Amino acid sequence: MSAFHEVRFPLRLALGASGGPMRRTDIVNLSNGREQRNQRWRASRRRYDVGSGVKSLADLYAVLEFFEARGGQLYGFRFRDPLDWKSCAPDATVSSVDQALGTGDGETVSFPLLKTYGDSAGSWARRITKPVSGTVVVSVNGTAVPTSAFSVNAATGVISFGSGHVPAAGAAIRAGFAFDVPVRFDTDRIEVDLAHFNAGRIPTIPLTEILA
Repeated sequence: MSAFHEVRFPLRLALGASGGPMRRTDIVNLSNGREQRNQRWRASRRRYDVGSGVKSLADLYAVLEFFEARGGQLYGFRFRDPLDWKSCAPDATVSSVDQALGTGDGETVSFPLLKTYGDSAGSWARRITKPVSGTVVVSVNGTAVPTSAFSVNAATGVISFGSGHVPAAGAAIRAGFAFDVPVRFDTDRIEVDLAHFNAGRIPTIPLTEILA
């Protein structure tokens, strides 16, 4: 991923954000009254508006400073989704068995982090490319492995097992983690409203996810 800064949008402002996943589906109405649905995007793409998180002059300045440092839409950055930011439910604790990453073959050393969303009718596996450093825990066949047994590329979301720790053939690899969403500003303009003394707001600050 080019043109990306490994910094996070201010967390106190992200907590007031609105938005979430978006998909693109074509719906064709047939002459018999039925419809045909076609999925245009293989994966969802997240969009957010963080304008509602701005409450004070300090917040306004923090956004302006962050926006200028990113060059508007030029550089991507990390953003914590206020609802979906770890391998488990928001009210649960991350564990090494949260998410299935794959099955060992005795040779493969690297596995990308994944988060699967699903139920009995269907599922979708999402690539996690921006794990939070120090939060990744891994298990092989249900047994947690020490952090010294693997390394994590926090910029790509790939874990690599060290020499002597390569998962055996048929071994189930699972992991737990916290993560950020890679995003960019979806505008090259920040419009500030200073209508009230010692306070202000930015009506809208759109962000869009950068897909790897």
